[in-house]
Amino acid sequence: MTVCLVIKCKAAVAWEAGKPLSLEEVEVAPPKAHEVRIKIVATAVCHTDAYTLSGADPEGCFPVILGHEGAGIVESVGEGVTKVKPGDTVIPLYIPQCGECKFCKNPKTNLCQKIRITQGKGLMPDGTSRFTCKGKQIYHFMGTSTFSEYTVVADISVAKIDAAAPLDKVCLLGCGISTGYGAAVNTAKVEPGSTCAVFGLGGVGLAVIMGCKIAGASRIIGIDLNKDKYAKAKEFGATECISPQDFKKPIQEVLVEMTDGGVDYSFECIGNVGVMRAALEACHKGWGVSVIVGVAAAGQEIATRPFQLVTGRTWKGTAFGGWKSVDNVPKLVTDYMSKKIKVDEFVTHTLPFDKINEAFELMHTGKSIRTVLKL
Repeated sequence: MTVCLVIKCKAAVAWEAGKPLSLEEVEVAPPKAHEVRIKIVATAVCHTDAYTLSGADPEGCFPVILGHEGAGIVESVGEGVTKVKPGDTVIPLYIPQCGECKFCKNPKTNLCQKIRITQGKGLMPDGTSRFTCKGKQIYHFMGTSTFSEYTVVADISVAKIDAAAPLDKVCLLGCGISTGYGAAVNTAKVEPGSTCAVFGLGGVGLAVIMGCKIAGASRIIGIDLNKDKYAKAKEFGATECISPQDFKKPIQEVLVEMTDGGVDYSFECIGNVGVMRAALEACHKGWGVSVIVGVAAAGQEIATRPFQLVTGRTWKGTAFGGWKSVDNVPKLVTDYMSKKIKVDEFVTHTLPFDKINEAFELMHTGKSIRTVLKL
C-alpha cells in the first residue's frame, strides 16, 4: 500500500446532459482497499461517451466525468491490491474481470458482474465517489472516467500492459478496436473463405473488417451512407463498399442478390434497430450469423419474422468483443506490438486535452475515426 493524499487536477466535467464538457479543477481522493489511482496519459473519445452526454442513456448520472478508452500509469494503490503497483503501465477496463463470479468462471462470457450495480450508478464498489469539484460529488462513468488527469478504478478493472507500448495508441484497445475485432474472431468466429457484411464504417466497423480479414474471409462488404469512409474501409480489408441510398430495394435484398443467397456473417456497428434487422436478413439461409455490436437507444426493440431464425439464421450480440478483459487486453497490446493487429491507423486526430469538445465535434460530423487526447 502507498500513502497518498488527495490530488487536485484537471478533468472534463459533464455538469448536465446535452451541454459541452467543462474543464475544471477536481479533487481525486486516494484509492481505498482494492482500488487503484491512475495518472491518465491518453484517452480517446467514443460514441458511448456522446450517447451518455446526450441524455439518452438511462444509466446516465450527472455531474459526471466521462471517458472509457484510456491508458496511463498507476500512481498509487489501496490496501490489498496485488496485481499492480505504482509505476505500472495500465489500461482501465469498463468490463472488469474478478475471476470469482459465475460469469468469470464460465468460458462462454466476459460479462463480469462483480461491481456491475455500483458501476451502473456511477459509484465505486463501496457506493461512494472519489471525485469532487466545487464542493459537489462527481459521478464515475463505466468504472473508468478517463477524461481526468487522475482517476480511481477498482483493482479488477485494470489490465497491466507492456511498458513499452505507446499509450496514445493502445488506449484504443480499451474499447472500440477490441470490441470490433473480438466481434469477428470471438463472437461470430468468422471462418476462412467466408463472405461478411459490415454495417457502419466507424472505428468499431473498421475493427470488425480487420478481424474478418485476419480470420481469412474472402469477401468483406462495407455498408455506410458516408462514402468518404470507403477508402479507409478498403485499407482495412473491405473488398467492396456500398450505400443503401444507391438502391431502390432494401439493402438486405441487395446483399442477398450480390452474394448468391446472403452473407455468412453480418455485423451491425451502428446501434440502429432497423439496420439490425437488415443485417440479420442479409444472412444466408441455413447458416448465416448476424452479430449486434452497436448499442441502440434505451427502450428500442428489434424485430424480424421468426421464419428468418427457423430457417437457420442466428442472431447474436457482443460486448467488448467477448474478451475476458484482464486476461486479454495485455495480449491484444502484444498483438499490436508484434504488428498482428492495426491500431495506429484508427487514429485520425490527436489533440491536447483542453480541446476535448472539438474531439466530440469531429466525431459527430463523421470527420474522425478516433481522436486521441493527450493529457
